[in-house]
Amino acid sequence: MRTLFLLFALLLALTPARAQAEGKAAAVVLDNAGQVAKPSRQSIGPVIDALAASGDPMAAEILAAWAEKGLAQRKSDGVIFLIRPSGDGWALRDLTGAEAGIAAKTDMTELKPNAGVRGLIQTALVQFTLADPDPARRAEALTAIARDASAGHLEPLRNAIPGESNPVLLAQKHRLERLLTLRFDPDSAARVKAIESFGADTGLDLRAALTPLTTTRRAAFDSPPPAGANIARALIPGTDIPAEEAWDILIAAGAAPERLSVKTARDALIANIANGEVGGVKLAALNDQAARDRAYTALEAAGAVPPAATEDEVAATLARYHFYDLYTEPEPAVTTAASAALSAISTRVGAMQAADLALDAVSLASIYFLAAIGLAITFGVMGVINMAHGEFIMMGAYTGYVVQLIIPDYTISIIVALPMAFAVTFAAGVAMERLVIRHLYKRPLETLLATFGISIALQQLAKNIFGTQARPLTAPAWLDGQLAFNDIIAISYIRIAIFVLATLFLCFILFVMKRTRLGLEVRAVQQNRNMAASMGINPDRINMLTFGLGSGIAGIAGVAIGLFAKVTSELGNDYIVQSFMTVVVGGVGNIWGTLAGAALIGTLQKGIEWLNPSNTLAAQTWMILFIILFIQFRPRGIIALKGRAAGD
Repeated sequence: MRTLFLLFALLLALTPARAQAEGKAAAVVLDNAGQVAKPSRQSIGPVIDALAASGDPMAAEILAAWAEKGLAQRKSDGVIFLIRPSGDGWALRDLTGAEAGIAAKTDMTELKPNAGVRGLIQTALVQFTLADPDPARRAEALTAIARDASAGHLEPLRNAIPGESNPVLLAQKHRLERLLTLRFDPDSAARVKAIESFGADTGLDLRAALTPLTTTRRAAFDSPPPAGANIARALIPGTDIPAEEAWDILIAAGAAPERLSVKTARDALIANIANGEVGGVKLAALNDQAARDRAYTALEAAGAVPPAATEDEVAATLARYHFYDLYTEPEPAVTTAASAALSAISTRVGAMQAADLALDAVSLASIYFLAAIGLAITFGVMGVINMAHGEFIMMGAYTGYVVQLIIPDYTISIIVALPMAFAVTFAAGVAMERLVIRHLYKRPLETLLATFGISIALQQLAKNIFGTQARPLTAPAWLDGQLAFNDIIAISYIRIAIFVLATLFLCFILFVMKRTRLGLEVRAVQQNRNMAASMGINPDRINMLTFGLGSGIAGIAGVAIGLFAKVTSELGNDYIVQSFMTVVVGGVGNIWGTLAGAALIGTLQKGIEWLNPSNTLAAQTWMILFIILFIQFRPRGIIALKGRAAGD
């Protein structure tokens, strides 16, 4: 019985306090009914803040209803209600949540705040959603704060951290709390500590928060700057700042008149000639600038012309004033910490950009290696300049497209397309070698012209079959997106796949050339055709297989390239020049040389594009000029052949 009595007494003690809290939101609205009914963004802020701080459970519902046009004012007495549609009228609830009957729409005036007021309401609602039971709504609240943070968010965010059970959202809240602390906390020591807590972080949100702390404005003082001014640096007119800009600062501050222009001075002097003089200066003396300035000053003192500063007055005034870049942030400790953090971030970002550029270069080098390795084999063994090599790349890409038309599953279609493209282009290469190339050995000019003609014919054939529009070669879903290490360093999964494919083919070619009979015979023919023939090797057969192998590898390269490039009849034109440059720079007939050449060409192109990102054509032009100079000093390439083959 004693226990029940104590519980009953406790309830009696708590009930008035709860009832008082429950009525606070209604009281705020009642006291400010006029502003709530016709709100202004400039004056409604305190009313919204009072609602949010009332502690009333109904405050969030009232604010949300207000933002969504769910409040209405009764015309007869001006009382504000929560409304919802009910037939032809409104179902009413008072601001404590109690049902208040039905009203005709003609009896009520809907409250429709404008976009600015709704923005203030949404900001106030954030503190309620930070503790919402639904994690999705809490995440939305954090996103809203990050997008448009204010000092009023800091305390609610701190209060929401201890009760957060989701580890991901807890980490987001901690990070956001530090970002808001470094911007809005009244304690400068806490702000500095928050800045230093990020350490090596380079996040965009951190940079966005730090940058305003180091922004400056230019100001002029005719005496030492006021105490407490956070000076970034002193400025000397004519050295650190143009004199014209310094004068504009004085004009904007109302400390100086407009500068006297030559035309204005001339017109004013002519208009005020009297008795052979102007402002007490004889006309004959006005051929001197100093005399003209004295005359204008005299007219100015007499009120005959508007005030304007002559050159002498400008120089004297600028010498009298002190000019500074002042931080907009008043706390020196904060600006010092923010500047140091941004400087460290800039250094780290530069290193990351270099790493990202290196990844791009490796990716491009992989593409060039895949495109050029087949050409390196045929060029090195047979000495044939195959201008149709790009068209084998194009044939491989179209083979992948046709396979995807038959097999809709993109993963399976790519797996099937790779060997299919090799088979198709291998057969095409063998046919080309048997029908054309073998009749033109040791006739390089005729070979060049013949393969160029075949290139044009294959392009036209592709146009006749597939049309002139680009055809899609779609990558599997697991190749979508990119591998992002941070907001700076990232590489697409397609590029990673091409790098892996290039590595596999490097290993495959090395195995074939070093560990198989075919490779032994190819190397023998490459080094000395006549000696190889005398040892029982058939050079014609080796030429045929070598040309087919090189063409087949080009077909596989076409499938890989088609995953991120447009598959058209001109696809090969985009890579034939780079393929030849890769082979020539690396060293004709050398696999490792081709790899080195691809690395050099890829790095060089990406480096030039980084220096001149708006003009890729200029990048290719500079790259070609560099290669021309390179082969003047190293005509046999980076890794030249040795032995007898080197002299052929």
